[in-house]
This record gives sequence, structure tokens and C-alpha cells, in this order.
Amino acid sequence: MTVAAASILARYRRRRLLKSIGLGVAVVLVLIYTLFPYYWAIVSSLKTGASLFEATLLPAFDLIYYKALLHDPVFLGSIVNSLIVAGSTTAISLLLALGAAYALGRLDFPLRRTVLLVILMISIFPQIVVLSGMFELVRWFGLYNRVGSLTFAYLIFTLPFTVWVLTGFIQDIPRELEEAALIDGASHWRVLVSVLLPLMGPALASTGLLAFIQAWNEFLFALTFILSDENRTVPVAIATISGGSRYEYPFGPIMAASVVVTLPLIVLVLVFQRKIVAGLTAGAIKG
Repeated sequence: MTVAAASILARYRRRRLLKSIGLGVAVVLVLIYTLFPYYWAIVSSLKTGASLFEATLLPAFDLIYYKALLHDPVFLGSIVNSLIVAGSTTAISLLLALGAAYALGRLDFPLRRTVLLVILMISIFPQIVVLSGMFELVRWFGLYNRVGSLTFAYLIFTLPFTVWVLTGFIQDIPRELEEAALIDGASHWRVLVSVLLPLMGPALASTGLLAFIQAWNEFLFALTFILSDENRTVPVAIATISGGSRYEYPFGPIMAASVVVTLPLIVLVLVFQRKIVAGLTAGAIKG
């Protein structure tokens, strides 16, 4: 190897080393930026009294706020309500979106692109725009101050989202699989259930989780449509946590409640992490 070739190889190796170091530093910074707020919430939830205002990174391991939450029937009931609302909203959204996404992704009919554009426009509407109209619908159906009103209301933003995303996944599935089944005499419904649905596990997992998170974190509709404490969901329950007096801000209890209500989402991500990654990367590589 000549001196010039050795010099070029050395520069190439240094460049690769610097790129690797830079990428590692960037990953560490992103992890700190995304995980530190949650870590600070945990640290704050384990402090009491004046220690809440001390800028220490190590927790005090005082579980008084967690014990209070676990003995609060209203807060525990709000978690159950959120699980019911988010779970039912996600299930209904996926069930309805499957048929709609198959029709939009595979069948040719007039105004198909217009329907897709309308769905996209609805999915990006601000909630405040439809709040008054949705409130009248909830009252008309007799659902005011009932948990079912939230499932009904949340479909207005989870259903268009799931339809739009699942349509893209179905369009990425090779048409040859569907055509072979149709040639064998299968109906479109049979093709959807027996051919496409088994291939859409990652798509359903990732889309369903995102819809679940949307329903779990929603605040405006939950605050407007629910009046009594026993029917409230987690975001509203956290917002109504009060201190021991009118001059005390319950920072510690709020942080403890935030940590508790984030755990179900973390568990879901850990359980479905493989399918979520596969669903988010589906269609990224062609050929």
C-alpha cells in the first residue's frame, strides 16, 4: 500500500469515527431531552414539603403521594374510566376503519380521492371547532355526563386517523395476493378477513396504540361532557387535584398522578414494541 493510499484510508477511518461519535452524542442528547421530563416527574413525586423546591436529581423515595392516590376512589375510578373509554374507542375505530380503509385502498369508485381528502381534513380539525356541535349531539342522544359520551365523541378524531393510516398500509400490500384470492372465488370481505388482516398485525398494533394514546390523553371533551367525579377520566382528574389549602399548589401529587397514568402506556409499548416497529417501518423499503 502506497503512502497516499494509507493516508486516504486513515482519513476515511477518522471520518467514520467522528461520524459515529457525533451520532452517539446526538442519540444521547435526544434520549436526555425526551426522558428527563419523565424522570423529573418521578423525582418530584417522591419529594415532600420544602424538598420539592430543591434542585436535586436524586429522589427522596417518599411514597406518601402514591399511597394517597391508591387510596383515592375517585382517582382509581378515573383510571378505570379512561381504560374503558380509550379501549372501546380504539376497538371501534379499528373495526370500522378496516372496512373503510379496504374500500379506499383497493376499490375504485367515484370521488375516492375526494373522500380521502375529506377524511384528512376532518382528522386535522381543531377540537374547539366541533365542540359545540358535538355537545348538542351528546345531549340529543342522552349521553351527557356518561362515560359513553366520550367514546362517541372521541371517534370524531380517532376514526379518520385510523382510516387514513390503514389505507396507506393496505395500499402497500401487493395486489397479487388479493387477485389470487378473488380468482379462487373469495369475496372482498373474505379477502379482507382471511388474506389482508393476518398481514396487518403490525399496522393494527401501531395505529391502535396511537389511537389509544389520543383517547387516553384527551382533555377538552372529557372536561365538557362529564360533570360528576365518578365519571371523569384521568386528564380531568389530574387537573382537579387540589392542595391542602387555597395557597398550596399540589405539585407533588400531580407529578405522582402523571407517573401513574403513564405506566399503562409504557406497558402497552413494551408488550407490542416489535409489532409497533414493524408497523411504523412498513413500506419504507421497496423491492
